[in-house]
Amino acid sequence: MAGKHVLVLGCGSGPTLVDLVDCGATPVGIDGSPALIDIARERLGPDVDLRVADLADPLPFDDDVFDDVVSSLALHYLEDWTSPLAEMRRVLKPGGRVVLSVEHPFAMWLAARQVGTKTNYFATRSRHESDIAGESVDLTFWDRSLSTMLQSFLAAGFRITHVGEPGP
Repeated sequence: MAGKHVLVLGCGSGPTLVDLVDCGATPVGIDGSPALIDIARERLGPDVDLRVADLADPLPFDDDVFDDVVSSLALHYLEDWTSPLAEMRRVLKPGGRVVLSVEHPFAMWLAARQVGTKTNYFATRSRHESDIAGESVDLTFWDRSLSTMLQSFLAAGFRITHVGEPGP
């Protein structure tokens, strides 16, 4: 990663940014939460470019500026991936990579069924959480099938070179 210019979408409190800096990359982090950006700034100091931005809006960067885009567990907050994926592609240099993680869609579907909620695995559907790790929250997630995810990336012009799934 040394020398790479990397955009981290949904950077949260900055753990991925710390790793990238440690590896010699020049990361830029964006997140929709000003509070999380403040925590990331405390971790990283003033030299890392951190911005509050909504991933559903156009990215505040020129075309072809990043070697890589990294996103960990952020896309599931978006109902529509069309514009965010187009924006990722726009800001990537030719040959750039997107490296991301998402919640496993079958695990989310199975968890819903285990509590008695009947859902259509193949439909893009909202899921609401009001308690996470004992904290009162108001979050909306958007679940979609693995095939819908992959087709979204292909429709945006990406070439998929690897899909990895952890074991149960």
